[in-house]
Amino acid sequence: MSVTIDITGLPHERITFCPSPLAELGNALHALAEPGHHARLHAWTTTTAAVLKPELADRLHEADFMWRSTRSDFLLPAQPRETLAEELDDVDRMDDEKFVGAALEISCSTLATDVPSPLVDARARRRALDLAAARGPRQSAFVERMLAEPTATRAWIRRLLEDCDQAFFADTWRRVRVQLAADARHKTELLRRKGLADALTAASPALSLEEDERGSRIVVDKLVHGRTEAHGGAVTLVPTAFGRPHLFALSAPGWQPVIQYPADNGEVGGAEPVETVKLRLEAIAHPMRMRLCRSLARGPFSTSELADAYGITAPEVSRHLSVLKKAGLLITQRRGRYVLHQLNPSVVARLGSDFLESVLR
Repeated sequence: MSVTIDITGLPHERITFCPSPLAELGNALHALAEPGHHARLHAWTTTTAAVLKPELADRLHEADFMWRSTRSDFLLPAQPRETLAEELDDVDRMDDEKFVGAALEISCSTLATDVPSPLVDARARRRALDLAAARGPRQSAFVERMLAEPTATRAWIRRLLEDCDQAFFADTWRRVRVQLAADARHKTELLRRKGLADALTAASPALSLEEDERGSRIVVDKLVHGRTEAHGGAVTLVPTAFGRPHLFALSAPGWQPVIQYPADNGEVGGAEPVETVKLRLEAIAHPMRMRLCRSLARGPFSTSELADAYGITAPEVSRHLSVLKKAGLLITQRRGRYVLHQLNPSVVARLGSDFLESVLR
């Protein structure tokens, strides 16, 4: 599973790394709405939520479908600016149909991308209202208002984001913008000196460059399928300090591709590929392999020892061990004429966090 961005024929100068205040504000709002996703930000989310005025907190709750379960496309600018005001001006220049269609990313079951805006299409309108109703009465009323009065509601959304900037985000942005600008400069220099493949890998282990006779593609390893081309002749990669563990890839038709990746914060390690996590979960799901893991977690065993202990044949044990080994869950060593197998504790210990990161990516 992955999102692929076709960049065949696209000059590398059209692939840019740049921070965005609007994208980071979207991440900050998501962290406030879903603090459980962001344990590293516990101090910030707790402190910020505690000082929010009740009126602003209520307004954020009313519109939180734009950043809670997914991220509205207009919150990922294809052309980042220096200031939030400049990026909001760019959003204001979108026509109502495009803005409303982008804003109504209401849940993981998003609006279909192959139909017109809900402002002009009855099927899309019903879909938007149904999804909003499932989120709650406040969200339902807000979406009804957006569809009935798009211009006034857009102005309401801008005021909400500006009030968030004044209440807490301006100070936050001043603290993180230097880190994000430095990260973007580093990735740009990697792109210039070593090439796109190295720059993508440095941005995230979940990003890679795929090249063959059909062309070139940026591949984003996620638990979703998506495919787009470099619409408008460019791709933008936006670093974030508040987004980890999420990795966003804007691939909607008619939008320039944007990838938002967690900026380097000095942590060791990286995201395991989705396919690897899936392979490991399937490996331990089998009842017999789980029983074998009980012994293998305690020490090294040979195939014959495990066969005797569990009353199955050596070939059966070998088949189960082969599955575990292919998934990278075993350490194998030879002692004389015996081959001993043992569970790899560091890999198994990370399995839960790897799974959580894969589904949140």
